[in-house]
Amino acid sequence: MTFLTNNFSLLPLTIAQLYRARWQIELFFRWIKQHLHIQAFSGTSANAVKTQVWVALAVYVLVTIVKKQLGLDQSLYQILQILSVTIFEKTPISQGFFTVADETEDMNLAKQLNLFEL
Repeated sequence: MTFLTNNFSLLPLTIAQLYRARWQIELFFRWIKQHLHIQAFSGTSANAVKTQVWVALAVYVLVTIVKKQLGLDQSLYQILQILSVTIFEKTPISQGFFTVADETEDMNLAKQLNLFEL
């Protein structure tokens, strides 16, 4: 690869390392946009934006831990949807996920006709 720069005081290897570091930052921000689902920022100050990103990151990590500990097959988006609906109910988290999964399976089976037991 050829890197062009107008800073001739730095070594070419240093310039290449700077581009590599910048690319890692770009990948990090792309991951944030794809996984944290921040629609809009509540505040405009640097502190408000940092706080919202940290809260979204903490929620993402906690949901990932819950998914792993409970052995859930749902995606993180589905888990967040279930949590948003059942947030104020006094049911254990595991019960909320398994009852929803069981109900959807029962609903899917109810829609199917059995050809051999008519």
